Amino acid sequence: MPVFPVFPPVPPPPMRPARAADSASLAELHATGFDRGWSEDEFERLLTDPASVAHVALGPDGPGDIIGAFLSRRAETEAEVLTVVVRPAERGFGVGRALLDHHLAALAASGVREVFLEVAEDNAVACRLYDGAGFVEVGRRKAYYARPGEPATALVLRRTLG
Repeated sequence: MPVFPVFPPVPPPPMRPARAADSASLAELHATGFDRGWSEDEFERLLTDPASVAHVALGPDGPGDIIGAFLSRRAETEAEVLTVVVRPAERGFGVGRALLDHHLAALAASGVREVFLEVAEDNAVACRLYDGAGFVEVGRRKAYYARPGEPATALVLRRTLG
């Protein structure tokens, strides 16, 4: 029987709230994960909106080295995840899960009780992440994501925070 090496868990990266000054870095990062990345202006508008809650994960090169981001919008006791992105070189090392856990804890501490999000049904990595974090499917939106070729169906997911 083959023996596989056991690697120690990778510690979660440091995190902090995102701020408007991060807008250019976030636009650059976002473009690595989506067909249509958001602009610096779009991030600045979102990050200055009092209803927005955003966190970034930091890499080893200091406070400006943003390797991941998680952004939601609050409405009373509910929140909607707007975007999640991790730098390609950092994917697969638990950054997304660490950001998700950190972000959900912050939302819960602020009084949010339910979180909703949409994810393309063919985004297997994200679907596994959300499933593992306790999100459940509550709806579908056919042809929601415009793409070259055939549009993708969005799964609408919900998680209740305790």
